[in-house]
Amino acid sequence: MGLFNDILNKLGFGKKSPQTPTPSSNVTFAPDETPAPASPAEPAAPAMETVDVVAKLEAMAADHPEALNWKTSIVDLLKLLGLDSSLSARKELATELGCPADKMADSAQMNMWLHKTVLQKLADNGGDVPDELL
Repeated sequence: MGLFNDILNKLGFGKKSPQTPTPSSNVTFAPDETPAPASPAEPAAPAMETVDVVAKLEAMAADHPEALNWKTSIVDLLKLLGLDSSLSARKELATELGCPADKMADSAQMNMWLHKTVLQKLADNGGDVPDELL
């Protein structure tokens, strides 16, 4: 996804957590113990780091020269992230995220839908977003 991917990147989504160390294969057994048969090792998928969306956005807002209401405004959320918040960019993002046609015809409805959908998709991608924002 284009613009939504930009949002994920700005918030640090996709960074991998440090891997836990793997046990050494240099294991010795007591004389009366026999090792279990070796099974083919499957590489474990690296764990994705959970992103505290509110903490990141509040930290960005503290450093931003404008007072932005990112908790309710998609325009302010995009501005805070340093992304294009123009109507054409919002329409592109709404199309990318599957906004219903009836909401696309009314920019206020599209903006409300888009704000909720972006926050929900952040949560769906491992973001920690409080329920009151969804």
